Amino acid sequence: QVQLVESGGGLVQPGGSLKLSCVASGFPFSARHMSWYRQAPGKERELVASILYDGTSTRYIDSVKGRFTISRDNAKNTVYLQMNSLESEDTAVYYCNRGGWGGAPYDAWGQGTQVTVSS
Repeated sequence: QVQLVESGGGLVQPGGSLKLSCVASGFPFSARHMSWYRQAPGKERELVASILYDGTSTRYIDSVKGRFTISRDNAKNTVYLQMNSLESEDTAVYYCNRGGWGGAPYDAWGQGTQVTVSS
């Protein structure tokens, strides 16, 4: 079955950086577009960044463009999210799942990883 395990979150000051990782299993990872999503308290989950199945194209929501970078290593079934210049508005639980270019996320979600940006 689909399994997604996110890690790398933590508490960071505004302007700081974090790198999130997500190890996937149970589906053909190298053939799937992947995305990072986030859910802030009291808000709906939103798609933040997507990467094409082969890593040749990426997309971002406007609020993270120039600050976040999504990447993947298909040999390790892992997708990453490098987050720089973090802002308090980036505070959320971050999840990875299939997505982007019309692909819908799997019903199964991981536990997510908490990112808190605060001084």
